Amino acid sequence: MRTPFRFVTRSCKAVHRLQQSSFLSPISAVSSHQRIAVLRNTSTYFCKEDRSYYITTPIFYVNASPHLGHLYSAVIADCLHRYKLLQGFNSKFATGTDEHGLKIQQAAEAAGKDPLTFCTDVSEKFKHLFNSCNISYTDYIRTTEQAHCQAVKHFWSVLCNKGLIYKGSYEGWYSTQDESFLTASQVGDAWDSSGKEIKVSLESGHKVEWMKEENYMFRLSAFRSQLLDWLRGNPRAIQPERFYQAVIQWLQEDLPDLSVSRQRSRLQWGIPVPGDAEQTIYVWLDALVNYLTVAGYPDKCSQWWNVAHHIVGKDILKFHAIYWPAFLLGAGLPLPQTIYVHSHWTVGGKKMSKSLGNVVDPLVRSQMFTTDGMRYFLLRQGVPDSDCDYTDNKVIKLLNAELADSLGGLLNRCTAPALNPAQVYPSFCPQSLPSQHGGRAAVEDYHMLDAVKNLPAVVEQHYESMHVYKALEAISACVRQTNGFVQRHAPWKLDRRDSKDQHWLDTIIHVSLECLRIYGTLLQPIVPEISNKLLSRLGVQPGERSWADVNFLPRYQGMDCPFEGRALGSDSGVLFSRLESQNIDKQKPKKTKKA
Repeated sequence: MRTPFRFVTRSCKAVHRLQQSSFLSPISAVSSHQRIAVLRNTSTYFCKEDRSYYITTPIFYVNASPHLGHLYSAVIADCLHRYKLLQGFNSKFATGTDEHGLKIQQAAEAAGKDPLTFCTDVSEKFKHLFNSCNISYTDYIRTTEQAHCQAVKHFWSVLCNKGLIYKGSYEGWYSTQDESFLTASQVGDAWDSSGKEIKVSLESGHKVEWMKEENYMFRLSAFRSQLLDWLRGNPRAIQPERFYQAVIQWLQEDLPDLSVSRQRSRLQWGIPVPGDAEQTIYVWLDALVNYLTVAGYPDKCSQWWNVAHHIVGKDILKFHAIYWPAFLLGAGLPLPQTIYVHSHWTVGGKKMSKSLGNVVDPLVRSQMFTTDGMRYFLLRQGVPDSDCDYTDNKVIKLLNAELADSLGGLLNRCTAPALNPAQVYPSFCPQSLPSQHGGRAAVEDYHMLDAVKNLPAVVEQHYESMHVYKALEAISACVRQTNGFVQRHAPWKLDRRDSKDQHWLDTIIHVSLECLRIYGTLLQPIVPEISNKLLSRLGVQPGERSWADVNFLPRYQGMDCPFEGRALGSDSGVLFSRLESQNIDKQKPKKTKKA
């Protein structure tokens, strides 16, 4: 997606009434605290229909090929989708491409193609990237689809019939590159490459032009107090906190009415305004409605729309946190449950751009570092609150340390025939690791057991708040503790002929395999292929990998362990192969034979 009346409801209570209307699914019939439990407390189980979840990426603008930031948005959404599926939710995951607008019209002309052919070519590149990177979307939408065009026209007509759209004259600054109207305070002075003074958007740096034309306006100004009420009543509606505060700050200022159409003479590539062939619907209104289209709008869509969550980049926050909720309030529809906002990726501290030649091709990198490797890196290093810097060496260093050496090394040790000649999930001996402490275990071992026992709850908390990097931090710390546990007790030094040593060795391996089972299960939303390989090696069946199966070390709690004594799965090689620096061979001096 691109960078950037009067209404009867007056407060968050009114918004709540909207959410309790007949438009909603059966979930709204339960009490408010039950409803919150269904949506937020993952341990509460209602029926499958009530446990629906709908996650969206922005739809991506097809004026250029996909870059690293596009993949980052998709991987975050994919992670949340897979996580919800593990919890037993019926999850819908939508992504796609945004294909109307002046920039597309101009780019197609420059390429010598008709706009639809141009859009199809670029849209297929996004689809190919996502399929290659294991993005498990359930819906892929294009705004040129007939169903979407009908949904947009219906949505427009609803707003129009409520008196929220009127014909007026717009005069002000407009950025073609951002497809965005700007106020005077959002514009500054700059100079182009020839030294000519120009006006630019202070937010994006793109050139703006003064525009004056007759078009349709949306009564955005009438929604400021309702938007403030909504956010103050739902402080977690926009996450992380810094972006929530930014939107609150924007809403302290006046909201001018928003131009929602362009003259057809200027913009032909778009959806015509119903009843006025001389005007084209503003591309942002068109694009935002995609979320409703996927949910089934204008027909029955409450099952999905009541549980909508958006992933957006910080550059399109205003469109999603102000314009979109105002449109929805105007149309009498519920607001999104959560808008998760992420920051950008830079390269060498600089914004990616074609002119600098530093654009990172995500498809090439996923082939170099593997699909799971790139997914892990983006989610491990990506911090939603602030921009993150990309270098190939960072990827190599992180993946070698955490996937190849730490996690892969642990699995390799505990399943090696030298330590586990029977190739089974060995028995746990309560006398070797008593719950009241003592035996041959060290204090650090009990700290590790507590950390792994609590890990699923910690990971769940961070997945829910989109702080995936914190979840991976916690998992990585536990993997290090488990490696320390094995290293500390050196099971390879134990005497198998001594029954006590044999029991202790089996217990060390059992505990380590249990730790690995938990890590493999929790990592499924991040690295699905690596997790499958790990869990299959442990003999964990596909039906034993859900969130309900993360009961850690049941034998330690006096319960049966379904894996004890089970044969391990076949050895399919190292979990993750170490990566070599791309330039390492060039840097090595050639050896010469001595005379």
